[in-house]
Amino acid sequence: MKNNSVPQCPVARGLDSVGDAWSILVLRDAHAGLTRFDQFRKSLGIVPSVLTKRLKALTEGGLLEKCLYSEKPPREEYVLTDAGRDFLPVLMMIGAWAHLYCDGDLARYVDAESGAEIEPVAIDAVTGTKLGTRALRLKM
Repeated sequence: MKNNSVPQCPVARGLDSVGDAWSILVLRDAHAGLTRFDQFRKSLGIVPSVLTKRLKALTEGGLLEKCLYSEKPPREEYVLTDAGRDFLPVLMMIGAWAHLYCDGDLARYVDAESGAEIEPVAIDAVTGTKLGTRALRLKM
């Protein structure tokens, strides 16, 4: 049994909430505007049973919510919650890291209005310092 008086590692807890790579890719696709089971399945090339589990976990975790879009026949779609929308910077930072350290011709995010390439940077809101430029420690 865990001692609830000791703070958990936020990275471990966050990963526990989000799940695995498939779940992160579902969130990526949800941010791109996909909402329906068949859209996710086609985009990801994922088997239905795995997708069903990931959508259920993301819904139970509060990142997606099911909304009825057709009554006859009853059909539901998955839409981002506030928590799901707040995951976008995490997706952007994973992509920025991949551009630096992974080989291959990788797609780039651009601003929809200006067309300018987006270069995500994580900044500490308290100090204004770019994360990764100063030592840090985890306070438990």
